[in-house]
Amino acid sequence: MSPFPPSVLAGSSEGLAEVLATLAEAVDTASTARRPDGPVPPGTPAEVLAAASRALGPAGLPAEGLGTKAALQLLTTVLTEHGIDLSHPRAAAHLQPPSLAVAVAADTLASAGNASLDTYDSGASALAVERWLIGTLIGLAGLGERADGVLTPGGSLSNLMGLLLARDATALRRGIDAREQGVGALPGPVVFCSELAHFSTHRACAALGLGEAAVHPVPVDEHRRMRPDALAAALDSLGPGRTPVAVVATAGTTDFGSVDPLPEIAEIAAGHGLWMHVDAAYGFGALFSQRLAGRLAGLDLADSVTLDLHKIGWQPAATGVLLVSDTTAFTSLDREVAYLNPVDDSEAGYDGLLGRSLQTTRRPDAVKAAATLLAYGRTGMARMVDACHGLARHAERRVLAEPRLELVAPAELTTVVFRYRAAGPALSDELNGALRRRLLESGTALIGRTEAATDGPGSPRRVCLKFTLLNPTATTDDIDGLVDTVLDAGRTCERLFEEGAA
Repeated sequence: MSPFPPSVLAGSSEGLAEVLATLAEAVDTASTARRPDGPVPPGTPAEVLAAASRALGPAGLPAEGLGTKAALQLLTTVLTEHGIDLSHPRAAAHLQPPSLAVAVAADTLASAGNASLDTYDSGASALAVERWLIGTLIGLAGLGERADGVLTPGGSLSNLMGLLLARDATALRRGIDAREQGVGALPGPVVFCSELAHFSTHRACAALGLGEAAVHPVPVDEHRRMRPDALAAALDSLGPGRTPVAVVATAGTTDFGSVDPLPEIAEIAAGHGLWMHVDAAYGFGALFSQRLAGRLAGLDLADSVTLDLHKIGWQPAATGVLLVSDTTAFTSLDREVAYLNPVDDSEAGYDGLLGRSLQTTRRPDAVKAAATLLAYGRTGMARMVDACHGLARHAERRVLAEPRLELVAPAELTTVVFRYRAAGPALSDELNGALRRRLLESGTALIGRTEAATDGPGSPRRVCLKFTLLNPTATTDDIDGLVDTVLDAGRTCERLFEEGAA
């Protein structure tokens, strides 16, 4: 008998029923699989990857398929027994939250339909959902009636698009068609950003042909925020043959959650006719919270905004968004393609979102986010944001109370940066790195690592540890247990270093 069921296409009602039945079987498999006790499987990377590879079997396309049930059982077992559990209260490494169940369910339905956002006849209802979501986010950001936006594969691509639009707007002001004449038509391009800006700003400049050397890092203050006076001085000191393209402000730095002074930066940008892009990939979710929303004051003054709902938003990755203050900013992305959006079809309303994206085929990622916002509303989203911020504040207090821990950066949003104080300062950096690896290898905790100037701006950068707390169901007891686990690992590493066994 064939292992394949009679209905294998997901789009029909019968197919959707099969999807649900198959998922139910996968859930049964996951419930009996040997999930690690901690957030990560114990063992070295080589051991964990080898175990997962053995479970999958030799690489190669089988001559005869296993059938849907056996294939999903195999993959469910591999993912469960050898993967990470972001819902575990000691999973606190990255801006990678556990996904909400409603978002995962909605994403499954969206995948079943397999709509694309480039044309009307590739997914009309999905177009309506994305436009609803964009309108909702525009309202949250306060960008106004002319604003627009599009979903992207993540913050790095949103930043790329934001700088692309900034480059083209700068070229347009100079009477240059950037699409026709190329980026070389802009002499000496300069993009300003905080010295703590995300590395995707540099990547974007490289990809756009501006070159990473176009990035001008602006110093930060003691709160790790861009200094407006330093930005103004840098603009005023630009020599001839230099073309300022954009200033990239950060609303929520990856490590510290610090927010640049957006109103002051916007005033400087406006005074120089400069595009202001705000990378709010991390911080945008603070707008859900009445308590934290004020930290993003001035966001409404931006020309473009990056946000990631797969950070503070609890969405499956990727759910990135680029918002613009004026829909005409997308003009340089317009394309007329005979087999997608011929003029007469577009004029008759049969149009999609091809002209708002660098992608053609684009999956309906808005569905999961729309389901979440409809299900929880602003009050429900705020409750989760505030819960995570409260956990971060509790972690900050615990770190301050522990003599063996040193607080490097307080909880601005949901991250806390700190160090384990080694008995011998010369070993401090090495020990902090070893501590995190010990937690990973034991499988007991998943925490982050970074480098930071620990004695104010300009001081040497040291290896630091980081809690990124995005589990709204975790408790303060869980945080206490996480801190205790770090302390235990630190003491063990110190002993091993003393014995020369590390």
